[in-house]
Amino acid sequence: MQLAELLKDWPCSVTGGSIRTSITGVEDYAQAVKPGDIFVVRKGKKTSGSRFVKEAIARGAAAIVSEESISLPANEQNIPFVWVPNTALFLSFASAKLAAFPAEALTVVAITGTNGKTTVSHFVSQLLRALHNNVAVIGTVGFFINGQRQQTSYEQLTTLQAKELQPILKQCVRQGVTHVVLEASSMGLQQHRLDHCDIDCGVFLNLSEDHLEDHGGLEAYKRAKKRLADLSKKLVLNGDDNFCRSVGIYDKKKACSFGFDNHNDLHIQIVSESRGKTILCVQTTKSEHIVAIPFVGKYHVQNSVAALMAVWRLGYSIEEITEHMWALKLPEGRLEKIENPLGIDVYVDYAHTAEALQAVLQTFDSKKTLFLVFSCGGNRDKAKRFAMGAVASKYADIIFLTTDNPRDEDPILINESIIAGFSEQQYYEIFLDRKVAIHQALAKAKKGDIVLVAGKGHEQTQQIKNHKFPFSDQQCIQDYFSSLKTGDVE
Repeated sequence: MQLAELLKDWPCSVTGGSIRTSITGVEDYAQAVKPGDIFVVRKGKKTSGSRFVKEAIARGAAAIVSEESISLPANEQNIPFVWVPNTALFLSFASAKLAAFPAEALTVVAITGTNGKTTVSHFVSQLLRALHNNVAVIGTVGFFINGQRQQTSYEQLTTLQAKELQPILKQCVRQGVTHVVLEASSMGLQQHRLDHCDIDCGVFLNLSEDHLEDHGGLEAYKRAKKRLADLSKKLVLNGDDNFCRSVGIYDKKKACSFGFDNHNDLHIQIVSESRGKTILCVQTTKSEHIVAIPFVGKYHVQNSVAALMAVWRLGYSIEEITEHMWALKLPEGRLEKIENPLGIDVYVDYAHTAEALQAVLQTFDSKKTLFLVFSCGGNRDKAKRFAMGAVASKYADIIFLTTDNPRDEDPILINESIIAGFSEQQYYEIFLDRKVAIHQALAKAKKGDIVLVAGKGHEQTQQIKNHKFPFSDQQCIQDYFSSLKTGDVE
């Protein structure tokens, strides 16, 4: 594609070089530039100014795009310099255009919320596949087509950058995928990663205080989330959540809500609960339907019905969808049960907010002894630590505090903030080595007890300072039970 064609109808000005220059890709990381790429100088403290431009040109950049004035050396002024008002928006646009706007050939569902994005995205995929569609899921735990993990070389992000996402969407079209389900993170929305993605249905699950330091406060976090409403043709909202309900006030024509309050368009009632099973009644203004799901707890009910409503809004009948609700399965690292020979109920879950942790803990039998292993991440929302401590103390009998991803913070100080939320009677132990903490919990648990290892879920690494070390909660648990056979327990 020539630069002139790429820039057609986009607000910009061009100096130097030729607008007939061929463009084969777009990149905003100088060290990754390949010959023929257009290099976008992203505004921000990590990439601001011209210090990366020289390296990009040396690697074969065909043009430079910036929203700031940059002086090119005399011997490099034959390269086109393009000024645009917003480089993040341009990166999204250029990525989509170079991939021939693949989302236009797909039905796209995007899901946002502080908690539940991964679970609901996989529920939507499972229901759509049961209704005979080819479905891709792109999100926190990876890229899947029809349930099969696809290999990618990209950094693991909840919402991929546009330069990575758009080629994947193009790949989906080529492989016969008809529907794509995306996780839409607040940061991804704020950075315009989905701006040229043609979203058919946007789903709002909830909002609680998380990632606030990344956005500069709660109101900025809300504004980032609300961008999904502007990008979506239809909306599905958790009507029991104040923030989600507020989104619908401004988009009444395209919004429908679900929830336990009877003002919702899809009203939920729990008919009965038993071990591993909930019977629901979901009502519209015209009909009611009995639905069975293989989970218990309000949180899982809401996620299941969110998926149901998203698929309903794509044109399927509730009758068609509810036939397949009983077959729903949680994705990797979401209340994932680890089988073992000792009869202990061992689970791994990604819960890393107070709301998510409470939702998981409420699903367990309160008559059983509950061991909880967890901590909080460093360099993230310090305010939530007290709340997570209070929730943990309310439900867990014995707590093993450890490390999550402490990053640059002292894990001792992180845990002190959590302990401040404990009741005076709470029994707890601290093992800063996460492996030791998990093994200690398993060693003290007896048959019929529950052990929940929370906070990291699907993650395969642990970040300490600037280093990421291989670590899997699931593998750590399996190693413990394997060691029992050899007598090599640490």
